[in-house]
Amino acid sequence: MPKGSPVQALYELCRKTFVSSGTVASPLEIRRITTLMDSIRPEDVGLSDINLDDERGHGFFGRDLFRNFPSTRTARWSLPITYLHIYECENFTIGIFCLPTSSVIPLHDHPGMTVLSKILYGSMHVKAYDWIEPACMQSNGQVRLAKLQKDTVLTAPCPTSVLYPKSGGNLHCFTAISSCAVLDVLAPPYSEATGRFCTYYHDYPFSNFRNTTPEGITGINTEEPDEDHAWVARIEAPDDLYIRQGRYNGPSVQVYFPPIVCCFQ
Repeated sequence: MPKGSPVQALYELCRKTFVSSGTVASPLEIRRITTLMDSIRPEDVGLSDINLDDERGHGFFGRDLFRNFPSTRTARWSLPITYLHIYECENFTIGIFCLPTSSVIPLHDHPGMTVLSKILYGSMHVKAYDWIEPACMQSNGQVRLAKLQKDTVLTAPCPTSVLYPKSGGNLHCFTAISSCAVLDVLAPPYSEATGRFCTYYHDYPFSNFRNTTPEGITGINTEEPDEDHAWVARIEAPDDLYIRQGRYNGPSVQVYFPPIVCCFQ
């Protein structure tokens, strides 16, 4: 395992930065990680030209429209999102999401988490919100107001994106414009044991519930245009969301453990 691999360097920097699951790293610490992630290329994480081609797929019906039977063509179109696991501990996780063209990771949250995302190749549309605080609910309590933070297309190479527990677009949705891959660092990772569940949402235009917006709620700037806000409702995990475990072929991580100190009396 090459000692100087970017993956090893990323692990070591995250290990020094995310020392517990209850603290948020400083802007300087985050900037050090984003600078490193900005320099990581697909080949640094084992995404060669060959397996990039495999993960991207070939559009609706594969390379040859008439070569395969309809069932095979359908399977090619419905290629699942692939997750490549690199490393995980209780304080952070490192992995890669490979999205075929037109695939979607629906709107979801990251409770109490800092997330750094680097697009390794391809192009994706990102839509992201932050909750309006204090919480502003529609009268029936089914939808909550959020402010739009990002609604744009990102194409590699581009800077690493960062979201925080309460800012930067903690709720986001990815749609693959072309096949793409995203290197993710989550700190801390999702954990059912500690109550960090991944919750999915659907967003509605602000005007859908405009007449029911409570008046005088702190945090709502009525001078901002309607398109800057949306009502967001919690939903069950979509039935058509399929994320499979793939094989990570990049450099492995050499894990360091703190020394064990024995005290004898």
